[in-house]
Amino acid sequence: MGVQAEETFDARSFDEFADYLRAHTRVFMEVAGKTYYLTHTDGYWRAQDCAVLNDKGHFTDCSDLVPTLDEFFGLPWLDGKTVEDVFADAKFYGSIQE
Repeated sequence: MGVQAEETFDARSFDEFADYLRAHTRVFMEVAGKTYYLTHTDGYWRAQDCAVLNDKGHFTDCSDLVPTLDEFFGLPWLDGKTVEDVFADAKFYGSIQE
């Protein structure tokens, strides 16, 4: 689990964002007043709700777990929308590993 960077990063297109996520495997996404952690851990891509912690103090999964990033991008986990659907309205922050 990372810590959200203070500065946003500007992905000019969804493809540029996808390339960033493939290279870095984790990013924070803020959209509609909520923050999510998009990450690849334990062999699966997932979205986690940063406002809900489990008993270990980790973010709680709020999407299905899928083995590929393309499958993750196809998941309508955000009120029936995909990451690509909300991309234009989202802010993205790097994940700093402690």
